[in-house]
Amino acid sequence: MQQRGLEGRRIAVAGAGGALGPAVVRALAEQGAWVAAADRDAGALEVVREHAGDARTADLASAEGAAQWAAALGEVDGLLHLVGGWRGGRTVEALDLADLELLERLLLHTVVHSTRAFAPALKAAGPRGRFALVSSTVAQRPVAGNAAYAAAKAAAEAWTLTFAAELAEHGATANVVVVNALVTDRMRADEPGNAFASHTHVDDVAAALAYLVSDAAHAMNGQRLALHR
Repeated sequence: MQQRGLEGRRIAVAGAGGALGPAVVRALAEQGAWVAAADRDAGALEVVREHAGDARTADLASAEGAAQWAAALGEVDGLLHLVGGWRGGRTVEALDLADLELLERLLLHTVVHSTRAFAPALKAAGPRGRFALVSSTVAQRPVAGNAAYAAAKAAAEAWTLTFAAELAEHGATANVVVVNALVTDRMRADEPGNAFASHTHVDDVAAALAYLVSDAAHAMNGQRLALHR
């Protein structure tokens, strides 16, 4: 019999239309959670509608957009942040500042606005309240050419860990899942000769996130869960 350890949970998934979103929404729904999926791209949400109880567009880079989404959902137990984006490959002096501004909006501002909008609900949920962020190894181990991306990710992690300390006062938690890069079945099929040795499969990340929003992870707070080699 399939385990359904998330029965009764209401989980919001930000950035659900990206590469990781479908696996996460499916994993949560299969364990019994009611899932609300959001993405700024309406077309991208089509792949998650089968498993989502609610799927809608939301501009989480704005405080207003995040607040509207939170208000529409009402009570939730958890918020998972999957919003991604990348710009890089240039030295510090050659960096286009427009790339930095873009990554700040995608990787930091969406975290700031969504956590602020959902904080009252997560705190009210008490020991069931959960927030989790998917981050990158470059936040702690930056590499040349990735200054803007690494800085935005590091800021998002710092915000999340600070939020974790705040949530702890209510029995709720916030954690970070760290990967080097993601791989899907489609990517493997398209490149059969590529071992993707440093990549983490989206299903494995989805399983980790499902664990973090479960009762089993009640004592895990303010942690960086490494899912990479």
